[in-house]
Amino acid sequence: MKNITLSTLKYLMIFIVIYMVVNLWRAPTLPDTPELRYQTNQGQIIDAVAQSHDAPVLVYFWGTWCSICRITTPNVETLHENGTPVITVATRSDSTTELAEYLTKNQLDFMVINDLDGRVFQDWQGKVTPSFVILKDGKIHQSFTGIAPLWSLKLRLWMARL
Repeated sequence: MKNITLSTLKYLMIFIVIYMVVNLWRAPTLPDTPELRYQTNQGQIIDAVAQSHDAPVLVYFWGTWCSICRITTPNVETLHENGTPVITVATRSDSTTELAEYLTKNQLDFMVINDLDGRVFQDWQGKVTPSFVILKDGKIHQSFTGIAPLWSLKLRLWMARL
């Protein structure tokens, strides 16, 4: 029994290390651009860096075509509904009209930057969707990819507030 537990623990540790290395490689990074100002689907100009000086801001890169995003997007919407500053970037998704229809159909009310050509995602050196960045005081506090349960997002944002 002791060998099975030790062996399982060893494989779990190897998995965690590999997962962390791959996640670091895939995660977006802050662009060299000093200003991160974008126009949302609602016509608002937002400055992600400026917002992050008031409270941590979750920047969420997703796509209407992304199957994993269908799992994570409702969690991001819940954070938005509860007052968390959220900026989302719909990467290479649909036209502005089609994106608006998608948001309405899926009852999503968060701000969206429609990144039709993927330029914004490319500027952030994103590699996969969904990707998340938590900005705090104009700098990346955390950057990660993949499925993110609501409790995980809340915990990460809480840690950014400390």
